[in-house]
Amino acid sequence: MVKRIGFGKAACPVARALDVIGDWWSLLIIRDAFEGVRRFSEFQAGLGIAKGMLATRLRDLTERGVLETAPASDGSAYREYVLTEKGRGLFLVIVALRQWGEDYLYRPDENRSALVDTATGIPVARMALHSAEGRSLTWAETRVRKAGDDRVGAGKAPGAGIPASR
Repeated sequence: MVKRIGFGKAACPVARALDVIGDWWSLLIIRDAFEGVRRFSEFQAGLGIAKGMLATRLRDLTERGVLETAPASDGSAYREYVLTEKGRGLFLVIVALRQWGEDYLYRPDENRSALVDTATGIPVARMALHSAEGRSLTWAETRVRKAGDDRVGAGKAPGAGIPASR
């Protein structure tokens, strides 16, 4: 078996995040937890994942502080998995993945689920990136300022100098 490379100490926050939630089973477990799934058997039935793999993913997500176990809400001897604050912080990640999938992985006429506002039943607005001043930004209008580089305008924006036809 190939040893998994760890990114927990990487300089990049994306790499660190993927170290915690970077496989599809973990993201699907988190998605289901947002939808109210709490018990091992419910995760297993809904995902169709092997019990051993599910146990490993749930243990990892619990050890990394994304999920925690709590007494069963029905008073039985079972334990349930609930999202922690750290886990709930992944909601926008799940929404961004959902919206990307809607944009690029469905035919226009294909039926799909929708994320809706519980108060109105109306679909939620599309996510967008904004500056601290509220201006809409595209990827070409941003750049990563590396740790230790405190210069405000240091370096080129990622899209600078790329022809519009690309």
